[in-house]
Amino acid sequence: MFTTRPELAGTFGMVASTHWLASAAGMATLEAGGNAFDAAVAAGLTLQVVEPHLNGPGGEVPVLFARSPRAATGAGVPVVLSGQGVAPAAATIESYSQLGLDLVPGTGLLAATVPGALGAWLTLLRDHGTLPLDAVLRFAIEYAEHGHPLLPRVAATVASVSEHFRTHWPTSAATWLAPDGAPPTAGRLFRNPVLASTYRRLLDAARGPSREAQIDAALAAWYTGFVAEAIDEFSRSPVMDDSGRPHRGFLTGEDLASWQATYEPPVTLDWRGWTLAKAGPWSQGPALLQALAMLDGHPAAGAGSGYASGTADADLVHASAEAVKLAMADREAWYGDTAAAPVDDLLSATYTEQRRALISDRASTELRPGSPGGRPPRLPAFVTEASAGLRPAAGTIAGVGEPTVDTRGTTRGDTCHVDVVDRWGNIVSATPSGGWLQSSPVIPSLGFALGTRAQMFWLEPGLPNSLLPGKRPRTTLTPSLALRGGVPTLAFGTPGGDQQEQWQLCFWLAHVLGGLDLQAAIDAPAWHTTSFPSSFYPRDMTPGEIVVEDRLGEQTIAELRRRGHTVTVSDGWSLGRLSAVSIDPETGVLRAAANPRGMQGYAVGR
Repeated sequence: MFTTRPELAGTFGMVASTHWLASAAGMATLEAGGNAFDAAVAAGLTLQVVEPHLNGPGGEVPVLFARSPRAATGAGVPVVLSGQGVAPAAATIESYSQLGLDLVPGTGLLAATVPGALGAWLTLLRDHGTLPLDAVLRFAIEYAEHGHPLLPRVAATVASVSEHFRTHWPTSAATWLAPDGAPPTAGRLFRNPVLASTYRRLLDAARGPSREAQIDAALAAWYTGFVAEAIDEFSRSPVMDDSGRPHRGFLTGEDLASWQATYEPPVTLDWRGWTLAKAGPWSQGPALLQALAMLDGHPAAGAGSGYASGTADADLVHASAEAVKLAMADREAWYGDTAAAPVDDLLSATYTEQRRALISDRASTELRPGSPGGRPPRLPAFVTEASAGLRPAAGTIAGVGEPTVDTRGTTRGDTCHVDVVDRWGNIVSATPSGGWLQSSPVIPSLGFALGTRAQMFWLEPGLPNSLLPGKRPRTTLTPSLALRGGVPTLAFGTPGGDQQEQWQLCFWLAHVLGGLDLQAAIDAPAWHTTSFPSSFYPRDMTPGEIVVEDRLGEQTIAELRRRGHTVTVSDGWSLGRLSAVSIDPETGVLRAAANPRGMQGYAVGR
């Protein structure tokens, strides 16, 4: 079967990410004697520099990992490290209502949560890595200080918001535009010396009697030292958001000082000999598990399911889209950073059977949350009004959310991803995002922007995802880790906002159900539905729509339309930016693959 590139195989180590420079940094770290955790941190910090339109130091990252089955402690147990920052203490529903807002803006300081990415990366390095901070941060410093060839998509993103920078965000203009106001040119070296200085100051602060103490000192510099002080000062200045009004932010130095990355167990599903692990309902991770549970036992998900030709048949595409609609409806009604989220009930056999029975031969256009444990669902009033046509659809606003590609395959913004496996069997999957250059103005003394993840909260009391101080927004970021026979075997993920679970579902079905290797499964035609509310401002939905790559074929597309789907046909190589790594528990052979879509993701290894 043709693939765009080979599935890599070796025995030393594998790194796959959404940018070749990050993958190379991770591999160089393995070659220097580091383990998968060292390599993941090196790659993740590099992504902050080379994919600044997709993530930054002001953003967040969830990490799923497992230590080697031979490790002295925690052997082979999947763990979630949450690098998702929380809402500031002053960010209440009332405080937004007093500003005349019924949604948290998609850009600007009002949408900032505590920056969690740096804290999570350094926590992972301290607790599970082996190298000092300078050994993994040196790549990011080099590319920020001496420059890196600017991606065409970065140049295009800056150009799209350049007028806003010139008019409203002068600190961003000073960082990203030439003195004459022109945006940067793709392919030319781009430098961010202020960001390089921030990283160097972090290294200067990393002093202590041990590697761990040095990393703790760097964390202190970030969350209680010069970084926290600069964020606190900048957040007090009025900044224009996407509503066209200047606002000060709610984020303070005290908010940073009271936060730290946390470890927690994942939510898991056993599926045909595999165990798939995801972050909890503060993410959208359980939605993939719900969809898979519904498909298990569905006739469309029989062995092979049309993958002999390298693509799924209409039955499987239809059933998977309908399962996703049901799972995402439950996401809206039940998911959030709350202990009351009924995950066990949502994944129970009885409830899954009830939900599976709702998948008919016709496409649904309704948002149909269920009643796990007999409890009635409650949707936000905003969603109910939008699905009833009482709220007009809003156009795309530059810098907002994690918009996916359009039907021509043009990425307007997104996220990053990195997977690593080493020769000892340590395995890591991480999806860094937020703090995009287009989301919020650059903090002039630090060289990076804050994130806007608070836009995912609802400003309606009493919902699982209602805004509360100190609460995590229900994020779309969702790495995956799978075990075979109880042994960590496969790590994968993708950027894509609300589509992350859906494109991962496409990959999972192709690899596990269809038997395609990692690269063939990534290359296989993808699809997703938008028939549920977006997680991002302005929270649009398109009832009944399914977006498919044209490589699914005319016959499959025609059959989907016959079943009532509103089919939007996208370019053949436009949906998803997956990467994956794996290890064979019996032979120790390592494998990796990366996505050709977007023309920048790469896997490396030997």
